[in-house]
Amino acid sequence: MKLSGAEIVVESLIQEGVKFVFGYPGAVITDIYDCLEKRPVRHVLVRHEQGAVHMADGYARASGQVGVCLVTSGPGATNTVTGIASAYMDSIPIVVFTGQVPTELIGNDAFQEVDIVGITRPCTKHNYLVKRVEDLARVIKEAFYLARSGRPGPILVDLPKDVLKAQTEFKYPKKVELKSYRPTYNAHPGQIEKAAALLQKARKPVIYAGGGALASRCSPEIRTLAEALSIPVTSTLMGLGCFPGTHPLSLGMLGMHGTYWANMAVGHCDVLIAVGARFDDRVTGNVERFAPEARIIHIDIDPTSIRKSVNVEVPIVGDCKDALTKLNQRIQQWAAQDWSKMRQPWLETIREWQTSHPLTYRQEGEEIKPQFVVEKIYEVTRGQAIITTEVGQNQMWAAQFYKFDRPHSFITSGGLGVMGYGFPAAIGAQIACPERMVIDIAGDGSIQMNIQEMATAVANNVPVKIAILNNGYLGMVRQVQELFYGKRYAQTALSGNPDFVKLAEAYGAVGLRASRPEEVVPVIKKALSIPRTVIMDFVVCAEECVSPMVPAGAAMTEMLLVS
Repeated sequence: MKLSGAEIVVESLIQEGVKFVFGYPGAVITDIYDCLEKRPVRHVLVRHEQGAVHMADGYARASGQVGVCLVTSGPGATNTVTGIASAYMDSIPIVVFTGQVPTELIGNDAFQEVDIVGITRPCTKHNYLVKRVEDLARVIKEAFYLARSGRPGPILVDLPKDVLKAQTEFKYPKKVELKSYRPTYNAHPGQIEKAAALLQKARKPVIYAGGGALASRCSPEIRTLAEALSIPVTSTLMGLGCFPGTHPLSLGMLGMHGTYWANMAVGHCDVLIAVGARFDDRVTGNVERFAPEARIIHIDIDPTSIRKSVNVEVPIVGDCKDALTKLNQRIQQWAAQDWSKMRQPWLETIREWQTSHPLTYRQEGEEIKPQFVVEKIYEVTRGQAIITTEVGQNQMWAAQFYKFDRPHSFITSGGLGVMGYGFPAAIGAQIACPERMVIDIAGDGSIQMNIQEMATAVANNVPVKIAILNNGYLGMVRQVQELFYGKRYAQTALSGNPDFVKLAEAYGAVGLRASRPEEVVPVIKKALSIPRTVIMDFVVCAEECVSPMVPAGAAMTEMLLVS
């Protein structure tokens, strides 16, 4: 039977097991929308294309499946670029379908024509312009395979209008064969042996886990290794949840706003085991002074990430789960040793750092401290919620004061740092996990970047909760201005903010407000009891700072402890 290109797109989605598509229609892709109405794929109508990509991203992170979005040509396509770049930097598997003008008009500056393939080439894992309907099924099969395999990432498929109207016989490929793309999944036994030898001699080791640890689903293997050898574990912002935050061996997050004891431990360790992490600048600070005493083992499926920023003694290319499974098997062959006793001096040193410089704040008087809000959200939810964040102070306080014990419970734009990410990502995560509580911890600046998606949440009965830490500023930039620019708050005061309670009500949602400390817990409990979209407006201390903070150019052990 012959199918049109539009029908092939929809049938291919069904073949890939796609249940949800996040999108916004346009004339060029009307044929696809006409077909979607007749097939068992649920479409979620967003209010802006950037929101569609973030929803697909949040859906992918929460579900472990490939997220999908569908937009039209021209501005519809260009509106996806920020979301695609964010997914690319965080290695999130999504497939973005964009409409395109008919093939004979490409290059003629036709109405709503844009070279989206050229625009997104630097921020996609791969992208396609489909010029023949006969290639469409194969391209879509490849797109999903590339998105989820190896180091995951976003794939863009550009669909000219004439290709969607043309017909051909539909046969969906059973497998993909790409000669130039063969990810290495199996870690080399020789490198595992070298890593084991380093660990056997280590006296002050640290495991440093990143987003790749979550992508490879290797949390059990990290825990096995840490507990077997009594090795403390620190996580990047992207890796939070891959090791229980309440575990005695957990150091919390490291980096620019990481815990004092995590940064000191990495700065003084003798062996550092990096698992699915890429040593980005927010983790290393001054690269020349990062972990100066450490011999580094780096496990990553992407060979280009190894030795990209720091020198590595034992590179292990392969899937993190496979590498750690083999490493744990090798360790089991060692003669029995009391590793907890051997590590006692090292762990005691870390406890002294933790005692001397804990994460703390003073909740006193009538002002609400933002850290207090995050702590109370953690207590009321018992740590069982999926937390998404925007970007800035809200993001850092969430990372510091909410203890993540479960993988895939913290969803944030780590690499690109997109304001406006958290709310649409929360919608995607809630759709992926309808049985879970999903809360977006936001700032009053960032929440307004994609506030129009309130309509999406309400129309689709998505009961996400938004906790706005409303300090009247672009908080993180204001903090930099306070510390390094003599408190000259140039263009960071948010005069003219809306009344967020009334805004929620205008969208048909529920709005709640807390302006005193004693109101915080009742507002949280009430919000969580309402099975609808809820905005919680917490009026917090205007000039509270995130602490610790590592100044630009400093080593990670040179933290500024902001009071």
